[in-house]
Amino acid sequence: MANKVELPDKVQVLVDNALSAVGHTSRGVRRAVVARAAAFAGGPDADEADVPEVFRSFVEKVARHAYKTTDEDFVELKRAGHCEDEVFEVTVLTAIGASLARFQRGLDLLAEEDPSCA
Repeated sequence: MANKVELPDKVQVLVDNALSAVGHTSRGVRRAVVARAAAFAGGPDADEADVPEVFRSFVEKVARHAYKTTDEDFVELKRAGHCEDEVFEVTVLTAIGASLARFQRGLDLLAEEDPSCA
């Protein structure tokens, strides 16, 4: 993997706020969700241990195949006792982790083709 690229300022602010702002999930869980989603999208491996068990398959599904998520996926999480805000946070964090990993992989591929892109 090539060197990690510095994110545009607005993107970095989004990531920082998503990880550190007060929310319905703990900061540790948020970081774990982002890392695990990134791993599913080709980023570095990340242990699922810090992702609450009830969210593990959901994070994988959203990170790998977001288009396959259904209303039932969200209903199941709410049935398991998680509020809509909590489920929303996990969904957004999963999207952030997966998208950042895919962005980095794309840059890595460009750098392989043209080292001046690194």
